[in-house]
Amino acid sequence: MRQYIIRRLFQAIPLLVGISLVTFIVIHLAPGDPASLLIDPQASPEDFARIRAVYGLDKPIPVQYALWFGRMIRGDWGRSFIDRQLVWTKIWQRVPITLTISVITFFISLLVAIPVGVVSALRQYSVLDYVGTVFSFIGLCLPNFWFGLMLMLLFAIKLGWLPSHGIATYGTAFDLWDRARHLIMPVIVLGYGGAMAAYMRHTRSSLLEVIRQDFIRTARAKGLAERVVIFKHAIRNALLPLITLFGLALPGFLSGAVITEQLFAIPGMGQLAIQSVFNRDYNVLMAITMLSATMVVVGNLVADIMYAWVDPRIRY
Repeated sequence: MRQYIIRRLFQAIPLLVGISLVTFIVIHLAPGDPASLLIDPQASPEDFARIRAVYGLDKPIPVQYALWFGRMIRGDWGRSFIDRQLVWTKIWQRVPITLTISVITFFISLLVAIPVGVVSALRQYSVLDYVGTVFSFIGLCLPNFWFGLMLMLLFAIKLGWLPSHGIATYGTAFDLWDRARHLIMPVIVLGYGGAMAAYMRHTRSSLLEVIRQDFIRTARAKGLAERVVIFKHAIRNALLPLITLFGLALPGFLSGAVITEQLFAIPGMGQLAIQSVFNRDYNVLMAITMLSATMVVVGNLVADIMYAWVDPRIRY
């Protein structure tokens, strides 16, 4: 296992370098120029050229990439073009916010989806199964931006129960209940509008497949209690698809939910990514992209390791 992990980590290096190169080229070939946002539109071409030279935008793209890559491997991700703040500072100010929302959403989704999926599988074609199926299909079909707007219209505007934006009431001291009220709607949108429904359907379909296999019939024939058969043998083998989903969800823990954070004005990584795109803030955008790519690699590696832990037959 140790050799497998080391080999995968070394294989990830050229992959991340390739991602950084392609992303850097695409970003710089996109229409627009950061210098146009940093100077008066009425400025002379000479002033415009001077600003480009200050930020190194006048150099050829291969030279810009080589300079950026050299700084990046030394741990220097540069400064934002907009406010000249260190990129790492901007990112780490927002990581705790996005991480909090993502982790809460993930665990709530699992706590709801797995029991509902198990009940749907064990009571196939029952009323509970049909209700769970409809519930999950609605969640898969709902557009997050529309669902978020409807929640805001109902709970923030019509009823006035929940705040419509931000993570805390402006100008107040830290209040756990206030923070929780601000996170209720974003967590519902992120959970029900995506992760929860997917986990529910995969749990149901995977468990249905497992409980029809020979080793489950053998366990029942040996006289084991149904609770032991389901929870010790069936559910553990049905977890493999959820491990795959967990590996795919791991990058979102840091990269954030772009649409949801923008909709609820949450100052997290998703909102920062949107702002960086509109502001053509190359350094910030490259840092977010590389963090997301790294988390994708780590997520797949963690999923592979968890496969072997859940299913001892798997060896690398």
